[in-house]
Amino acid sequence: MKTKYAIRQLVEKALLIKKLTPEIENEINSELTEMGYISDVDYEALELLMAEMDAGRIQLVASI
Repeated sequence: MKTKYAIRQLVEKALLIKKLTPEIENEINSELTEMGYISDVDYEALELLMAEMDAGRIQLVASI
């Protein structure tokens, strides 16, 4: 993905489609592994994603 806030963009994609797909999850993990750290912006985006999942507004799915 190679943008400044790639994880935030991936979270936005999940929020838009209201699903966390394995593809999005794998891309998030790849970004975390490659960067070796997480920016405040990306961290906040992941917190939002987890809160939305806990509230049942985002579904974890096997694939699209």
